[in-house]
Amino acid sequence: MIDNKTLSEYCHDYLDVDTFDDYCPNGLQIEGRQQIRKIIAGVSVNQDLIERVIDEKADALFVHHGLFWQNESLVITGIKKNRIKILLEKNINLFAYHLPLDAHLIVGNNIQLAMHLNIVNPTPIGDTLVWQGEVKLSLIEVSQLVQDITQRIPLVFGDLNQQIKKIAWCTGDAQSYIKHAINIGADCFITGEISEQTPAIAKENNIAFISAGHYATERYGVQALCQHLSEKFNVQYQFIDIDNIV
Repeated sequence: MIDNKTLSEYCHDYLDVDTFDDYCPNGLQIEGRQQIRKIIAGVSVNQDLIERVIDEKADALFVHHGLFWQNESLVITGIKKNRIKILLEKNINLFAYHLPLDAHLIVGNNIQLAMHLNIVNPTPIGDTLVWQGEVKLSLIEVSQLVQDITQRIPLVFGDLNQQIKKIAWCTGDAQSYIKHAINIGADCFITGEISEQTPAIAKENNIAFISAGHYATERYGVQALCQHLSEKFNVQYQFIDIDNIV
């Protein structure tokens, strides 16, 4: 058991929140009951996930995508009102960590995806959110591995027989970061989403591209974080997968 303020302070330091210029608040977004015995991990806060947290009688919800974002309306109406209302009524803490959870060297989305894909020597590319590593697979073998891990069929662009040695990736909505993969001479770039122009950019730069799903590529960071917190503070932990095909 741990109190919510202590947990918030620990996560703030552990994830090095102050080093990120993010477009959302990272940390305790909704304050609930003080004592925390059980935490739930999820990718994105939504009504279905909140209802599951209530069913599981958890004290805190940890997500990658929280409630508050820059350039959104500041008024609390509609679904935002509904989500906040039920969290407050049920006294549930909501913690959200965005870029700090993407970048963390141990529990981050990028390093965790690399571990699931068995990528060798995963390292960040400079001060970007993009990572690079090594594999010895054909593009079709890489795409099958991605499919097995994410449990969905990815969009794959490139010669399926091409041999992939240097690979780059960035989870979530990072298709524009393909430029970093091109700059280091990567054979393949993996991310969550794709834009209309991306297949041509990939083809003209002779780099394979895999769009594996925003939600699917960001399942693992929040799980690793909460597993770490569970072990450190002796709290119960559970991951709830509210699937999203995007």
